[in-house]
Amino acid sequence: MTAADMAAYSAEWVEPISTTYHGWTVSELPPNVQGIAALVMLNLMERFPLGQWGHNSTRSLHAMIEAKKLAYADMIRYVADPKFAKAPVAGMLSKEYAQERVKVIDAAKANCSVPAGTPPRPGNDTIYLSVVDREGNMVSLIQSNYENFGSGLVAPGTGFALQNRGALFSLDPASPNIVAGGKRPLHTIIPAFMSKGDVRIAFGIMGGWNQAQAHAQYVSNIVDHGMNIQAAMEAARFTKTTFPGCDLQIESRVPAAVRTELEKLGHKLELRGVFSENMGGGQAVLRDFKAGVNYGASDPRKDGAAAAEPPK
Repeated sequence: MTAADMAAYSAEWVEPISTTYHGWTVSELPPNVQGIAALVMLNLMERFPLGQWGHNSTRSLHAMIEAKKLAYADMIRYVADPKFAKAPVAGMLSKEYAQERVKVIDAAKANCSVPAGTPPRPGNDTIYLSVVDREGNMVSLIQSNYENFGSGLVAPGTGFALQNRGALFSLDPASPNIVAGGKRPLHTIIPAFMSKGDVRIAFGIMGGWNQAQAHAQYVSNIVDHGMNIQAAMEAARFTKTTFPGCDLQIESRVPAAVRTELEKLGHKLELRGVFSENMGGGQAVLRDFKAGVNYGASDPRKDGAAAAEPPK
């Protein structure tokens, strides 16, 4: 890395991408990050009556797990630095594409090999914070130096450690994420917003490839199951940080009968603790503009707190 490399770079303001989920608008950062996978997953989940089926029921979990596989297959196939590879964002987010893609999901069996679709074209060392002020201005922010808190190298005279996010490049020449100079890798870190009417929520959940699927589960907890932002953060989650196969990590708070039924469908469960760090950890703030009240939530899976400024 040279002084010229540093001088040639500047941070970018980008337009968020979004989808709707049962009347809520959910927004994420665009490629080169994985946020689009959360939105694609929600579009697929919207095709199922998760609220009627019940929270963490066998049918609900099976539908969400299979939706995760489809969303991540498309994400790993198409998402890269948009300066080098144009992801079909509009196609991936279209409701029509979700309607076709959801047909791949078999209600009676887990799919252990999920290829990417053809959309129509037109890390562990992460911090997340969300904040809302008395006027209702909100920030959703995430930062990560990646594995083992970055490269461990500090360039002389800089005072900061270099990250090692380049590890997420591909060496496959056919991949849009093939490593190249001046190019950004597919990225995992994704701050998010969701809103409906007078209610706005800033939220994020850390944990590498866990993030997009955790976002989708969090949105479902609020929208489908009527949870408040703290209950939605605490609710038992699953995660699948691999891409092929039917392996699935799941928290032990999911009822044993449900876990048994999921295994009968072909899911290979890896049981985790009551509040497992493998599921990531998150924070959230909510603003009710009609009432003029702010709320905060913090995930018990890792360090963090919901801190309110006392009124003057």
